[in-house]
Amino acid sequence: MKKIYLSVLLMCIFSLLLTACGGSQSTPADKNEISGTITFLTNRTDMVGEKYDDYAKRFNEKYPDAHVEFEAVTDLDKTTKIRVGSGEFPDVVLIPTIPNSDLPKYFTPLDDLGLNDRIYFKDYKSYENKVYGISVGATTTGILYNKKAFADAGITAVPQTLDEFYAAADKLKAAGKVALASNFKDQWTLYPWSSEIPTAIAGDANLNNKRLESDAPYQLDNPYGQSMGIIRNMYEKGYLEPDINSTNWEQSKKDIASGKFAMYVIGNWAIPQVIESGTDSSNIGYFPFPYDNSGKHNVTLAPDWAYGVNKNSEHPATAKAFVKWMLEDSGFDDFAGFIPVLKDKKPAVEQLTEFNSFKPKYIEAVSDDPKVTAIVNKAQITKEAFVQEFVLAPDPQTIIDKYNAAWANAKKSLGN
Repeated sequence: MKKIYLSVLLMCIFSLLLTACGGSQSTPADKNEISGTITFLTNRTDMVGEKYDDYAKRFNEKYPDAHVEFEAVTDLDKTTKIRVGSGEFPDVVLIPTIPNSDLPKYFTPLDDLGLNDRIYFKDYKSYENKVYGISVGATTTGILYNKKAFADAGITAVPQTLDEFYAAADKLKAAGKVALASNFKDQWTLYPWSSEIPTAIAGDANLNNKRLESDAPYQLDNPYGQSMGIIRNMYEKGYLEPDINSTNWEQSKKDIASGKFAMYVIGNWAIPQVIESGTDSSNIGYFPFPYDNSGKHNVTLAPDWAYGVNKNSEHPATAKAFVKWMLEDSGFDDFAGFIPVLKDKKPAVEQLTEFNSFKPKYIEAVSDDPKVTAIVNKAQITKEAFVQEFVLAPDPQTIIDKYNAAWANAKKSLGN
């Protein structure tokens, strides 16, 4: 009798141990846990009532007891910050620009999704070795171009050096094309010239953070000055829009699609948008930006918005399962023109096949040092405005001096 009792007792203990071990994982793999209705807050207003309906249906097909609803806003960062700060926000959001140290206050770790070893930017939205956000996709920066415009100008091969790039621009101008769309007035479209291209030229993901080491991080002959010098040269030679303050982003997409404009320095995310603006995918190409004459190309690999799960969600397993489903099964990265954040997943955007055929060296982005961010904010440096002033100034050195002075004063006042 004692042996039977002891056997039963041991079985109970063993069962409890198994339960405890299983409970500690808290993974969304158990479909019994994946139930209830969750809401995803997104910036893709164009997908509501369209693509998102398909996502909701397919997610429900995989998890019959779970449902997802979508809420879209236009001013994502501002709106999400307010709602996150209030503590009242949906189950899944795109994490706003808050310090990584604040992530545990609002979001639950995603380490149990089994994705940490498969993703780019694992530390992008992490704190104290826990992952709180996973990027929806990755972007690089290159030259988006209209193939027919190139053919009309007699360009038979995409430029692989800076001299070839200028020569192609000259041919395009002679053929009556705007060689390079700048969207100068919109300002935000100038971001590659102030960050991505300088990083590529330096071959250093920490270029922006290394500004901490200097009171004069901007120079005409360093990566910042070299990058901005290229678009200034394009402006001076008449390769940009005839009136750089007359074009805008929405119209320029149509002008690239029609071949009126030939090239764009932009992220790969813009490829689908240009195609949808009035041309066939086969007419749009993409290649690494040739910032020098070496024939070799460094390119940045940067994260987009990151999925985060509300730590107070009533259905955390469902919310986590949805994040994993968006990354693995939804096809959103292909739809949006992203490079998949999953390292083992190949991009479906055909233009990225052309881009990668040139064997660029990818430089994976790192998070901004909080001290750098504080200096930038204190100095009120808007990097795109810096580019605008540099391009238009009679003497670009005066603009370099202006921003170095602002940087040094802010750095000193903050004790850095």
